[in-house]
Amino acid sequence: METVNGHRTPEGWRRELDTERHHRRRNWDYCGRGIYHVTMVVAEHFPLLGELTGATLEKASIQLNPYGRKVWEILQGVPQFYEPKGYAIKIIAAQMMPDHIHVVIQVLEPMPRAIGSVIRGFKTACTREYKEWIGREECGLKNEPEVHSNGPLVQFARIFARTESIWEKIPAHYHERVLHKEASLQAMIDYVKDNPRRRAIKRANPDLFEIHQATKIGADTYTTLGNMFLLKFPMREVLQCSRKLTQEEIDVKREECLVEADNGTVYVSAAVSEGEKQICKALREAGYPLIILLEKGFPTPDSPHYKYYKPSGVYFEACAKGKLLLIEPNEAAFEQKEIEDKVIAKAGDIPHTALRYRFLALNALAERIAGLSRNQATTIIPLSRDTEKRKKKQK
Repeated sequence: METVNGHRTPEGWRRELDTERHHRRRNWDYCGRGIYHVTMVVAEHFPLLGELTGATLEKASIQLNPYGRKVWEILQGVPQFYEPKGYAIKIIAAQMMPDHIHVVIQVLEPMPRAIGSVIRGFKTACTREYKEWIGREECGLKNEPEVHSNGPLVQFARIFARTESIWEKIPAHYHERVLHKEASLQAMIDYVKDNPRRRAIKRANPDLFEIHQATKIGADTYTTLGNMFLLKFPMREVLQCSRKLTQEEIDVKREECLVEADNGTVYVSAAVSEGEKQICKALREAGYPLIILLEKGFPTPDSPHYKYYKPSGVYFEACAKGKLLLIEPNEAAFEQKEIEDKVIAKAGDIPHTALRYRFLALNALAERIAGLSRNQATTIIPLSRDTEKRKKKQK
């Protein structure tokens, strides 16, 4: 056993990521015991499996269509199907969404083949079922709206004719995260079960979850997501904490920031140092708004994840309440002479690609944003996904 962040874990528990295969870990024993959060996405994010229902966010749920119910049945039968083949697995939690499935799956004993073979088997079974379903002349469900010529099961056939699978085609075949700490299991389960509510929140607040390219804040260009009206707050202060601060000093500064936030101050921070992280967390949990600068925080427009991106975890909740603005500077901002001089003054002449340079540059940009006048800070020219689509049509 080895220790990672104070937790005893099997040897090789943490491995280098394979960037071509989305969170897949090189040299990880995928035949051995482990717990995985697996996400499988329908081709082109088509709502093939059902629809979101519920009059309120608290009552949000997924109403599965006939095919979706069959997929759920196949999923629940996976452990029993593979048991005679020497696979001891358990489905801890699962959530069907209209266009994807989340599963938390546990491997109880070493298996003959990797967990990927189980996932591929399930996906193949679902594709086979769809092919049989759509090809049946007498399916006994002619009165079901999902089955008639305008229903989603038939509409998806045009996509299926091209893909020959119901699933998106990516190098990794599915998205996966390995559970690293036992204490994180409940958070993983809660995330899976909370997906319908999160989908309802995003649908109810589309503007707060829209990525805007080429947002002008002062003279600089940023990619943004969240409540851009936070830039109109007259009192903006930069939040920076030296890495040398003691915990006692951080605690004092945290209380000072909470008082100022209660008086209407909006803090701008890169949230890099331990002190900055702690204070931003305290402000967020107390319900105060934040402007956070990111270093490569958004997927690029050519990424398959760009269209469906949403902030994760606590950032999602803050964004839904209009209490958060996420900002990512474009590369030109890091290269500015003024920013470079500020970094050199603090850390000497270091490469622009070094993380130390990037984080110090973010702090300098946070200072600039906090210091802009109200009119300067709200010179916003957003280029959203919808605008991008319109421009492409015009071409």
